[in-house]
Amino acid sequence: MNTVNFGQTQVAPSKLVCIGRNYVDHIKELDNEMPSEPVIFLKPNSAISEQLYLHEKDDIHYEAEITFMVKEGKMVAVGIGFDLTKRDVQSQLKVKGLPWERAKAFDRSAVFSQFVPFTEDTRGLILKVYINDELVQLASDELMIYKPNQLLEDIQQFMTLADGDLLLTGTPKGVGKLKLGDVFEAKLYHHERLLVAGTWSVLDFAN
Repeated sequence: MNTVNFGQTQVAPSKLVCIGRNYVDHIKELDNEMPSEPVIFLKPNSAISEQLYLHEKDDIHYEAEITFMVKEGKMVAVGIGFDLTKRDVQSQLKVKGLPWERAKAFDRSAVFSQFVPFTEDTRGLILKVYINDELVQLASDELMIYKPNQLLEDIQQFMTLADGDLLLTGTPKGVGKLKLGDVFEAKLYHHERLLVAGTWSVLDFAN
């Protein structure tokens, strides 16, 4: 089982629960319809990776997300997640009305920072993502259509969340293609307090 870092502990999530279309500007960016309820899809444990990789055949888009770890049905930790997407494949699947797994659940399609304990009010959470020192994405609780607690409640109405499962709360505008050698830096704040940060260089899938 693949793991993520929570303090000094390695945690193996049984699944990654992802939210689509949770930021208005990102919905417009991809010319999608506004949802009437949370858009939910899953990534398996096998999707977890420590690095950002290009794919050998398909263009990969980055989507940075404020991500929570769940324990005993509650959010107990927070970190930074990247929901990597084969955008062209996803577009083809959407046209056909088919599920997104081929575009979302492939190996190395979920990359995470370390997780830190967090049980405070999610208001004030802000995620900033830079590529080569240029700000490209800004995510926050304030900009979400469905807030983290709403998402958790909605998911638990039909799905059991095991201890260690991760909730990716959606991505804001500013998504784009991974490019070899680009350096990503992401910083997650609660108001002015830095909670966690991470840096990743985009690598070739073959390495």
